[in-house]
Amino acid sequence: MDALHGTERVEIAIIGGGQAGLATGYFLKERDRPFVILDAGERVGDAWRTRWESLRLFTPARFDSLPGFPFPGSNWSFPTKDEMAAYLEAYVERFDLPVRTGVTVERLEKDGDRFVITTSRGRFEADNVVVATGACQTPKAPGFADQLRPDIRQLHSKDYQSPSQLRDGDVLVVGVGNSGAEISTELSTTRRTMLAGKESGHIPARHGSLTYRPGFRVFRFIGHRVLTRGTPIGRKLAPKLFAHGDPLVRVRPKDLAAAGIERVPRVAGVRDGLPLLEDGRALDVANVIWCTGFRSDFGWIDLPILGDDGEPVHDRGVVGSVPGLYFIGLAFQYSLSSDVLPGMSRDHAFIANHIASHRPSMSEASAELDPVT
Repeated sequence: MDALHGTERVEIAIIGGGQAGLATGYFLKERDRPFVILDAGERVGDAWRTRWESLRLFTPARFDSLPGFPFPGSNWSFPTKDEMAAYLEAYVERFDLPVRTGVTVERLEKDGDRFVITTSRGRFEADNVVVATGACQTPKAPGFADQLRPDIRQLHSKDYQSPSQLRDGDVLVVGVGNSGAEISTELSTTRRTMLAGKESGHIPARHGSLTYRPGFRVFRFIGHRVLTRGTPIGRKLAPKLFAHGDPLVRVRPKDLAAAGIERVPRVAGVRDGLPLLEDGRALDVANVIWCTGFRSDFGWIDLPILGDDGEPVHDRGVVGSVPGLYFIGLAFQYSLSSDVLPGMSRDHAFIANHIASHRPSMSEASAELDPVT
C-alpha cells in the first residue's frame, strides 16, 4: 500500500468473491498470476448466508463443485445455502486464495494504462480487472411498490429469510418463479397466502427423483454444449428462453394447489394503497413479498463499455474496447449455463488464459524496463 496516497498496486483485481470470483482466482493461481479478490461481505459466502433460511440449491451436489475441489456429501443431495457458504470458505482456505472481505467497490475507472478501483477500504490500481459481481445484483420491484400503504410489510426475496419477519395477516407473493413458488409454499403453513402471476412451465419429473437424474444430465449438456454463442441455435433460442423466465424446478403447480395457495392474476398497480390485480380486485393484505427478480447494475463502472441495453459489450467476457477488463458470471456469457454452477469452469479458464497470454505480469514488465546486467 502506498502510504502517501493510500493506493495498493496489484496486477489483477477480481471484484466479487462469490463462486465466479473464486473459480477465476483458482485458474489464475494455476497460471502463477498474482491477484487479489475484493468482496463486500464480511465473510466469504455471505451472499448465500443472507438468503432465506430454508433455501436449498436446485442443482445436485456433484454439479455444485468449483474447479479442483469436489463438493462434500452425497452426489445427488441438494445442499442448503449455509452448506454452500461453508464450502466457499473451505475453498478459499484450501487454495489459499487472497480474498479481502469487507471491501465495497464504489467506482472503477482508468488513469492512463492502469485501472483505478475506489473502495470503502482505500484505492487499488491494477493492470487487469475481472468483474465477478454476477448476473443478479440489484433487486427489481415495480415502480408503484412505494405507493402501497405504509402499514403493509414489503420485502424482496433477497431480504426475506423466514415467516417471522412478516406481520400477522395475509401475504401476497408476487412472481411465480422458483423463489416465489418456494417462499409461498413455506408461508402457506402459517397464514393465508396468495401468489400472483403465471409460471413459465415446470420440469416434468419430480425434482431429485431417479427419473429426474437422466433428464438433468441431458438438460445440462444442452445448456452447456448446444445453446452457446458459438452455435446458430444457441444465438437464436437463448434470448427467447431468458425472456420467458425459468421453469419451476422443485415446486410444481399441483404442489402449490395442494398447499392451499390461492393463485391470483398479475399485480397491475395500486388502488387506495392496496395491490391492484389485473382483474380489478384490490387485495387487503398485511404483507407483500416481491419475487420479481434482479437487474444488472454497472453504474459504478465509469468506462464506455455498456450497450444500449445497459449490459457490458464483450466477447466471452473479454471487453475488446478496454483491454485488460473482463467479466465473468454474466447470463449467457458464452452458454445458457454460464451464470450457474454447473457451467462456470469453462468461462473462468477462458478468462484466466486470456489474461495470462495477453498481459505480462508486473514483474515481467519491470524486467523489460530495467534489465539485469
